[in-house]
Amino acid sequence: MPTAPSREAHWAFVHAERAALAEDLAGLTPEQWAAPSLCGRWSVEEVVAHLTAAASIERWRWLRSMIGARFDDGVHNDRRLAEHRGATPSVTLERFRAIETSTTGPTGDTGAWLGEIVVHGQDIRRPLGLQRTPSAEATTEVARFFASRNFTVASRSAIEGLRVEATDEEFATGDGPLVRGTTLALVMAMAGRSSYLDDLTGPGVETLRSRIA
Repeated sequence: MPTAPSREAHWAFVHAERAALAEDLAGLTPEQWAAPSLCGRWSVEEVVAHLTAAASIERWRWLRSMIGARFDDGVHNDRRLAEHRGATPSVTLERFRAIETSTTGPTGDTGAWLGEIVVHGQDIRRPLGLQRTPSAEATTEVARFFASRNFTVASRSAIEGLRVEATDEEFATGDGPLVRGTTLALVMAMAGRSSYLDDLTGPGVETLRSRIA
């Protein structure tokens, strides 16, 4: 079994993925900033503001925010997003660049914060047709984390009773009907992004589809 990367290695992956996303964002038009993302009702700009918020709030401030929101994740996220969204997309991007090397997070679960930037990066790129793929090392770490536990998404539950195998990296887990695809497609499906299901093959795909529909 591969040795798990250290917290420092996870943060290095996070910082690299933030830098790559900032580079992609720099060339967006106003229409692209306002375009829908894969992340529910949020636009591209709102997802970027959410990423900034998540990298700017430590444990106790997060807890106070959640108490103020009566532990409603949606209310908490919307309030923090509004706090970090700029008056213009260029200001929103400037604020995102400012947290590029941040190691702040509500918890010490660095695998979750790596998943945050990998998944939300694709939430932005896929609808805009941007082709950059996160690093294999980062994506594999997210796949392992998502397969091991439910955290901000019900990723472990989504693949329960299925055999999940990557076609591009050494990631495989579980027993049951097979689901195969790139590590990134598996990660995005585990995160509940149904648009990636068409990138997967195997008899277990329909079970996975029914769980994240």
